[in-house]
Amino acid sequence: MSQHDDASHAPSGRPAASAGEGGASTPTPTHLDAQGRARMVDVGDKDVSDRTARAAAVVLVRPDTARAVAEGAVPKGDVAAIARIAGIQAAKRTPELLPLCHHVALATVEVSVTVDVDAGRVRCEALARAADRTGVEMEALTAASVAALTVYDMVKSVERGAVIERVALLEKSGGRTGTWRAQPEGP
Repeated sequence: MSQHDDASHAPSGRPAASAGEGGASTPTPTHLDAQGRARMVDVGDKDVSDRTARAAAVVLVRPDTARAVAEGAVPKGDVAAIARIAGIQAAKRTPELLPLCHHVALATVEVSVTVDVDAGRVRCEALARAADRTGVEMEALTAASVAALTVYDMVKSVERGAVIERVALLEKSGGRTGTWRAQPEGP
């Protein structure tokens, strides 16, 4: 056995649970081996199931900037169209950006951009769907994040003070844990 092998893993490649206080079993961190080194989780024994996740991010801007986004009058071009494309591209590249993410066979990624002119809010929402052994939360979060970053990039020539307020998972479904929804729904 090399120094990188670990005998404490169960045959599935998952670490064994440890006994916590009072003898109760406590979960072992899934992305760490017994020596505390980062590792990719083995999902090979999990069943393929339909997985869906929705996430959103909000960019706060002045109302005049929001109006320019809504009207397609930002000097760099159509902010919403470019942000949608950027979000879709980002979702497909999630495992390249987040080192412990699995490649997931995405069936679809949808990104919407809505503008509330009076509130000065540009909301980027992403939906990711796949039939796979692991969830698509990170793909949805990455899509929403990069869409928001793209909004910032597109409006920075007219407003450097734009702020990405929040990135949040809104809901996920599928897999062993089933359905989860944020309460309240989020940004």
